[in-house]
Amino acid sequence: MKVVLFCGGLGMRMRADNQSLPKPMMPIGSRPVLWHVMRYYAHFGHTEFILCLGYGAQAVKDYFLNYRETASNDFVITKGGQHVEMLSTDISDWTISFIDTGMDTAIGERLRRVRPYLEDDEVFLANYGDVLTDAPMNDLVEEFVDSGCVAQFLAVKPQESFHVVDFDEAGGVAGLTPVADMSMHINGGYFVLRQGIFDYLEEGDDLVMDGCVRAARDGKLRAVKYPGFWAPMDTLKERTSLESMYGRGISPWALWRDQPTGGRPARVVTDIAPACG
Repeated sequence: MKVVLFCGGLGMRMRADNQSLPKPMMPIGSRPVLWHVMRYYAHFGHTEFILCLGYGAQAVKDYFLNYRETASNDFVITKGGQHVEMLSTDISDWTISFIDTGMDTAIGERLRRVRPYLEDDEVFLANYGDVLTDAPMNDLVEEFVDSGCVAQFLAVKPQESFHVVDFDEAGGVAGLTPVADMSMHINGGYFVLRQGIFDYLEEGDDLVMDGCVRAARDGKLRAVKYPGFWAPMDTLKERTSLESMYGRGISPWALWRDQPTGGRPARVVTDIAPACG
């Protein structure tokens, strides 16, 4: 099943004054977050990737054109280093399409522009390219296939440290509630889509606020609550947190390797929108 990755945005909340890398190329450990997302999908057998490029496209291309399997795999050298035998590999069985979708293009329009590369796939996957999870992806796909929806996304609790202010009738502060403690859920950026989503997208549209909103009005949108690990990398603070976790040997999203800490991904999936007919 093909995976569309949106990795062409500017990522202004991540960038420092001298930072030129696109956000999906910001590293966690020795590999960019985009690589971590791709390894997650590959763990479930999805190794055909379509990268929707825009800002920083050359950095993405150069990274994979000059990819070194030896950086994250065991190997043996002989003949003084003239011959390298890989004991394991990361991306040797991947197919990656690099598609220019424009500099300032909305996500929905980026998806429209790669539609010709998806015509053989009735169902396909999509991701922002900078969010991590340990969700059981193939279970989510199976539930979606059994529905009549055109779109599904992972619904997660917000991670922000903001507090919601509760006012009393006199205008005084009645209390403070951390956003993460509230019952609300947000779009987690992990999509399962059908070709029918293109019926809800017009030129220049956003995938969520245009396409998914229209699909929801027709009862064709499904969201799935996931209480397990989920983490975005939108800001330097969030990247620092992920780097700290990774440095301590904690990477719940890295299902492709043994985890020194943490448990199996949660398998609780619950509709927060009616099942599509």
